[in-house]
Amino acid sequence: MSIQRTVSSLFDRFSQLRVLVVGDVMIDAYLWGKSSRLSPEAPVPIVNRTKIEQRLGGAANVALNVQSLGATPLLCSVVGDDPEGADLIRLLREQGQTDEGIILSSERPTTVKQRIISGGQQLLRIDSEVEMDLTATERQALVQRFQGLLENAHVVIFEDYDKGVLSAEVIDELLTLAKQAGVPTVIDPKKKNFLSYKGSTLFKPNLKELKEGLKVDFADANLEAFEAAVNQLQKKLDLENVLVTLSERGVFCQSVTNGKTYLDAHIRSISDVSGAGDTVVSIAALSLAAGLPLPALAELANLGGGLVCEHVGVVPINREQLKSEAQKSQVLQKVLAGFEVTT
Repeated sequence: MSIQRTVSSLFDRFSQLRVLVVGDVMIDAYLWGKSSRLSPEAPVPIVNRTKIEQRLGGAANVALNVQSLGATPLLCSVVGDDPEGADLIRLLREQGQTDEGIILSSERPTTVKQRIISGGQQLLRIDSEVEMDLTATERQALVQRFQGLLENAHVVIFEDYDKGVLSAEVIDELLTLAKQAGVPTVIDPKKKNFLSYKGSTLFKPNLKELKEGLKVDFADANLEAFEAAVNQLQKKLDLENVLVTLSERGVFCQSVTNGKTYLDAHIRSISDVSGAGDTVVSIAALSLAAGLPLPALAELANLGGGLVCEHVGVVPINREQLKSEAQKSQVLQKVLAGFEVTT
């Protein structure tokens, strides 16, 4: 089968998959404007507002990426019972997504990250949020919603932004449920709960998160120390697969069965790296559920992460653009030789 037909079959398979995304959701808000002078009150630019925009962010942006790839996202989280929470649910519905897994709570505000942008450059970001763990009532409600959605899921993404939805206790409970159901789990970790995802199927940190999570430090170019850290992580958490994003140096993946692979980054005109990790984990989860070999999964995620960096702000991946790039990838042509997508 040609690489073109294989990739087409893979993307067709994506459209049959349902992805449960659990974690911290937020609104990415943008104030767009023009700036031509400094304020007389302080050495800061004056921005004349031209547009205000709200987008789904955090785990909700992962759900958007899943949807953009043709799959069905099932988002599960806790947000504030406030105007911003209502905005988030409205944004979900406008995208044609279900809000069945969204719990409204009077105990916490909805996370909002507002970016002020002028001339294509981000000047300032204002965050409105809390980072406290869920209350016992919120936790019980989240687990119940998760369990109900899990029955229809082919893969679960844990999207952790350290905002309190995913505590160590919640992670353990949800991972256990997924394992009992035989559903693979993909982890996009942060520092606080980095070592709480024992036994997950695919663990996807970036290099900074790897160092912080393991409390180690080494030069980025020190491959020996880097690989030792990955080995330590894989052993410590009993992980089947690890995928580490390395920014401009590409990605690295390692599995128990297939060993290690380095993949170079693809040359791009980088405008904004916001949301690239969300795209990578979305592609990785769908590829895992579709049965792709780990190096092929890593290359497809590598392509997608680079493509979204060409846009300003947090935007989901363009399915057709990714498909076109994948069909031209020499790495995929080599790795997927003889591979057939199962439906």
